[in-house]
Formats: sequence, C-alpha cells, structure tokens
Amino acid sequence: MSVFTEIIAGNIPGRFVWQDDVCVAFGTHEPMTDGHTLVVPRREVSKFTDLDEQTFAHLSTVAQRIGRAQEAAFGVPRAMLMIAGMEVPHVHLHVIPATSEADIRFENARSGLPADQLDSSIEKVRQGLVDLGFAEFVPSDIHAL
Repeated sequence: MSVFTEIIAGNIPGRFVWQDDVCVAFGTHEPMTDGHTLVVPRREVSKFTDLDEQTFAHLSTVAQRIGRAQEAAFGVPRAMLMIAGMEVPHVHLHVIPATSEADIRFENARSGLPADQLDSSIEKVRQGLVDLGFAEFVPSDIHAL
C-alpha cells in the first residue's frame, strides 16, 4: 500500500480539506507554500495516464475548486497545478497557492514545520472551500475522514 492509501485509511495522520466517493485532498507535510494541497484518488493508481477519463476529470475539478479557495484564502494571484508523482506510486495532483513559478519548485519544499503552522494553513483552505459553497465536501475533522 502507498503512503497515500495509508493516509486515506486513517493509518497515518493527514490534514484533510476534501472528501467524496472518488477522492480526498489533504495538505502535504512538506509544503512548497502555505496551503499546498494534494488531490488523491481513493483507488490506488500508480500514474495519471492509467486513470480512467472520468476519474481524471473529477480530480481536475476538485483541484480547480481547491485552487479557487487557495487564491481567496492566501490572496495570491493564482493557484498552480502540478502532476509529478515519482516519489509516491499513487496519483496525486499538487495544488499550490503561488505568486510566481518559483513557488512550485520542489527544492522550495519546507520540512519540519510546526504542526500548528501546517494546521493553520490547511484550515484556511478548508474555510475557503466552505465560503465557496463546498461545505458538504469538507470533512468535519481536519485530521480524520
């Protein structure tokens, strides 16, 4: 099982902003910028080219909604979307609040941030989603589905 499957199963802690029958989204523990969120299908699929088109379209829609929430929450000019995934063999879309393309470089990933700082930035994304009318998809507990 991938680390993301373990997070979805509740075996590893996560900071969740979205849940539905197809996917979940949670904050990364090494964000490039505050609010950096991963959109992950519940079904473990190694690479995005192996996803069925309907699932890929759904992940993209969810990423777009999260991006809008990030733009509002962090006052950034745009949210950037990246599909990388060599490090974890489970499809995940990176949605990153950004002021420039420099914000989406992996060498900018910050490790060892305090839990309260990570929680605070993800709470802003969660509130942004609620403000946009997506409260039904925001888990009631940031740390559990």
